[in-house]
Amino acid sequence: MGKVIIYQAFVRHFSTERGENIPNGTIAENRCGKFGSFSDRALKEIKKLGCTHIWLTGVIDYASTTPYPELGIAGDSRDIVKGLAGSPYAVRDYYNVSADLADNPAGRMQEFEALVERIHDNGLRAIIDFVPNHVARCYRSVSKPPDVSDLGDNDDQTVYFSADNNFYYFPSERFAPQFTLTDYDEYPAKATGNDCFSPSPSRNDWYDTVKLNYGIDYADGSEHFDPTPDTWPKMIDILLFWASKGVDGFRCDMAEMVPVEFWHRAIGELKRQYPYLIFVAEIYNPSQYRLYADYGGFDYLYDKVGLYDTLRDVICNDLPAKNITYCWQTVGDIADKMVNFLENHDEQRIASDFFASRAMRAIPALIVSAMMNTNPFMLYAGQELGERGMDDSGFSGVDGRSSIFDYYQPDTLRRWINGGKYDFDLMSADEKALRDTYKRVLTLCNSSKALSEGLFYDLTYANIENPDFNSERCFAFLRKCDEELLLIVANFADTEQHLQVIIPQHTFDFLHIPPQDNTEATDLLTGESMKLVLSPHRAMSVDVEAFCGIVLKIR
Repeated sequence: MGKVIIYQAFVRHFSTERGENIPNGTIAENRCGKFGSFSDRALKEIKKLGCTHIWLTGVIDYASTTPYPELGIAGDSRDIVKGLAGSPYAVRDYYNVSADLADNPAGRMQEFEALVERIHDNGLRAIIDFVPNHVARCYRSVSKPPDVSDLGDNDDQTVYFSADNNFYYFPSERFAPQFTLTDYDEYPAKATGNDCFSPSPSRNDWYDTVKLNYGIDYADGSEHFDPTPDTWPKMIDILLFWASKGVDGFRCDMAEMVPVEFWHRAIGELKRQYPYLIFVAEIYNPSQYRLYADYGGFDYLYDKVGLYDTLRDVICNDLPAKNITYCWQTVGDIADKMVNFLENHDEQRIASDFFASRAMRAIPALIVSAMMNTNPFMLYAGQELGERGMDDSGFSGVDGRSSIFDYYQPDTLRRWINGGKYDFDLMSADEKALRDTYKRVLTLCNSSKALSEGLFYDLTYANIENPDFNSERCFAFLRKCDEELLLIVANFADTEQHLQVIIPQHTFDFLHIPPQDNTEATDLLTGESMKLVLSPHRAMSVDVEAFCGIVLKIR
C-alpha cells in the first residue's frame, strides 16, 4: 500500500451550511457537520492531497446538551458537558453515532455506514476513535443489542473496587466537584476519567467523564486479571460491533491508561476476525512504546513527546535542528511504527499566535516529518490551508486550537467547503500555495519508493562539525530504494542557506552508492535540475530557500 497518510477530519467542523459561528452558539445557530458533508467530491480532494486514510473524529455518540426526544435522547446537564456540543471523548452510547452528525437523526447509523462505503469507493480507508479509558458521566446506551448488559448495570456500588465492576465508586459520597452543580446529582460518586480518584474533581480534570475499571485496584496498585474483569469482554464486543460496520482501524484514545494485557487480548481477538484492521495508540510515555507495540499489538504509536515536540521547538527557534537526530535514534528499532504529525485536535494550530504565527514556517518540519522514514504521517484538516484556530468559539476560548467542544466551523474549512462545492474560489493565493505545497510533499511520499519503502541515512549527524553546514537551522538526510536516491534538506531558517553537505565514505558503503563526479539531480518539489558532485572526498553544494526544503532525485 505504500506510506500511510492519515487525514484527521473532525466531522462536526464539516458543515455545508454556513452558521453564524457565534460564541456558545446552538446547533441551530452555528450548524454542524454531517456524514453527508463528505461527498464524493470532498473525498476525491482528500485523496488527491496524497492521503490514504481518513480518521473520522468524533463519531461515536457523546454527551451533548442538544436533545433528540423523538429518539429517547435527552439533552445532558451542562454541569457535566463541556460546551454545548460536548466532548467527543465523553462517550454516552458506544453502540451508535452522534445524532448531531446525521441529516436524518433516526437513520444516523445508516448514514454513517453509507459514508464508510463512500470512503472505500474513493480509494480511502476509514479510521474511527475507540475511547476505552473513560465514558461520559451520563453514560447510558439506548442502542445496545438486547442481550448486552450496560456498563455499570451490575456493579456493586457499596465497594470502591471490584474486578466485576465497570466503574470505581466512593460509597456513601456524592459527586461534589470543585464548582457549583445546578441540576446534576450522582450518588455514589464515581472516579473521574483522568485517574482522579476523588469525588471532587476540579475544572481542570476530565470532570465530564468517569474512569472505566479494567481490573486494577488503584488503592494499592494490585492487578486482578484472572478471572477476566467484567469490562474486558464488554469493550471487546464494542470493538467487534464497530469492525462489523466496515471501518478499517481504530485510533485508541489514551491507550496507555488501559492495561496492556487488555490490548493483547482485544487486538488479538479483533485481528483474528478482521486481520486488515490497524490500531493506533495515543501514547505519551516512551518507556511504554515497545510494550504496547510488541505485546499490546498496536500497529502504530503517537510520536508526540519525541518528534512533534522537537519539531515544534525547532520551528520556534527554541532548539537546534540537529536535535532531530536524537528523535530517530530513540525510536530507531520501532521507527516504522511511529505516527508523525504537526497538528491534531489536542495541539495548537501551527499558524496560531501560540505556535508559529505563520503556516509556511512549518514547511521544513512537514518535509522532515513526512519524509524521514516509512512510518505514517497524519494531517489535521485545515492545517494544509493555514487554519489559525484563533476564534473565540465558546467553551474553549482563544487557545490556538479549533474547538472540539462547541458548535463551530474553522474559517478556512468553511471557505474550502463553500456550501459543499469543495473548491478553492474563496481561498487566498497564500492558502492555495500552502495547500499545493502539502499536496506536492504528501503525494511524493507514495509516488517515490525511496520515501515509502527506502532506507534512511542521517547526514546532519555527519555534518555537525562542518562549518559550511548550518546544523542549527538545517536538517539533511538521504533516502534510497533500489536505484532511486534522494537527498533531502530542510531549512528552518528565515534566510536562504548556501550549504556544503559532506557525505562520508560510510554512506556510500551502507547505501551502495557509486561515487560520481558530475551527475544530474532534479528537485522533485520544483522540477528544477542541477549538476552535483557525489563523492566522499568533495562536499556537495546546495542552496535552500528560507522556511523551505529540497528533495533532490540524484541520477
